[in-house]
Amino acid sequence: MTGYTPPTALPAWLVGDSELRAAAARHDFGTVFRLARKRAGISYSQIAAECDIKPDRVGTLARGRGEVATFEKIAQICDALRIPGRLVGLAERPWETGPHASVGAEVGEELLRRHFLGVAGLAATMPAFLARPSGRIGPAKVTCLRERTARLRRLDEVLGGGDTYRVYTAEYQATKKLLRDATYDEATGRALLSVLAEQAQQAGWAAFDGGREADATSLYEASRVAALDAGAPALVGNALAFLAYQRLGGDRRAGAEIASRSTDTIDGRTPASVRALLHERRAWACAVADLATEAERSLVAAHEALAEADGQPQPQPDWATWVDSTELDIMTGRCWAELRRPLRAVPVLEQALARYDDSHARDKALYSSWLAQAYLTAGEAEQAAVVTSRALALSDGVASVRPRRRLEPVLAELSAARYRALPAVVEVLEQARF
Repeated sequence: MTGYTPPTALPAWLVGDSELRAAAARHDFGTVFRLARKRAGISYSQIAAECDIKPDRVGTLARGRGEVATFEKIAQICDALRIPGRLVGLAERPWETGPHASVGAEVGEELLRRHFLGVAGLAATMPAFLARPSGRIGPAKVTCLRERTARLRRLDEVLGGGDTYRVYTAEYQATKKLLRDATYDEATGRALLSVLAEQAQQAGWAAFDGGREADATSLYEASRVAALDAGAPALVGNALAFLAYQRLGGDRRAGAEIASRSTDTIDGRTPASVRALLHERRAWACAVADLATEAERSLVAAHEALAEADGQPQPQPDWATWVDSTELDIMTGRCWAELRRPLRAVPVLEQALARYDDSHARDKALYSSWLAQAYLTAGEAEQAAVVTSRALALSDGVASVRPRRRLEPVLAELSAARYRALPAVVEVLEQARF
């Protein structure tokens, strides 16, 4: 194993950094993980895989909660990140000697970074393709792919699109290859296309979350086409809902119209959880387009569908089951904040966010931005600053562009001269500079 260099190996310049060495000496691996991603581009998902740690645990440690205390795990992290044993109080590690030991010191920083990115990309794609041999396939293979897609979807609960985009895109491309190279009957082909549509939406969401707007639009459109070919109206509706979100950044009324088309796909066979999802996404599009009455109608329809889903014994599609009462309450608060109705937005957002665990850092930071916005609309700048401070802390180290983008207008308004004398505002503006 001494000749193997893991994709999570830290470059020599970072191993020599005083902040990283100090963190390693006190066994603060959360800071080590955060520095690895922020400064060397090593994703939390890669760290989790190499260190045999659950992805949510890596994220939790990086946010300063918890510690690594066992000798075995400390040694495993050092080996995966190539942290010399002496920095953490261990004996010299096996890989520290031999012809590969000094390679990092002899290669420039930019070359090391490029090497890592190439290895990481290969590592992300290879498992997917190796798991998809060509040949004759049947329903059992499709079931395995659908279950795998559902498992990978859980990464989005704790990691941002910057970390998941390559993984999700590799899955999507592998299934496209399978559709092209394998043989199957018509029913299996349609089922494969429905999996492809799911994967395209998953990859599109990661692209959107990671700031790759054009890639997201392309993937959502590919998903819509695959869902149409598969005869899967629920997935067609969800693809349209995603496309509506993309349009909201430009022509808001057009975005609301596309969202209305997504709910037009609902029929008597549409699962209740999907109806709840499509109605809540239409509510948001209408709120952004300043269509208050339509937004409220869609929120009511979403709550009714969710109540029906809770009472249904049959399983709901995995890609829609994340919509629960807390998520719907948050969407309700977001809509009222967007419509500048703070008296309606603040109570529901405060209550819903109190039920939202900090381990979902990206989403909680993002949703908190609407609470801060609502407080500002109500003239409560100090409370807006307190909420913004919490959101900034949560979003630190998260591989998503959206929380910071959402907080920028709030910070810009807080920086106005009339608020600068408030201590809470001064503190959050200083915090935002780092």
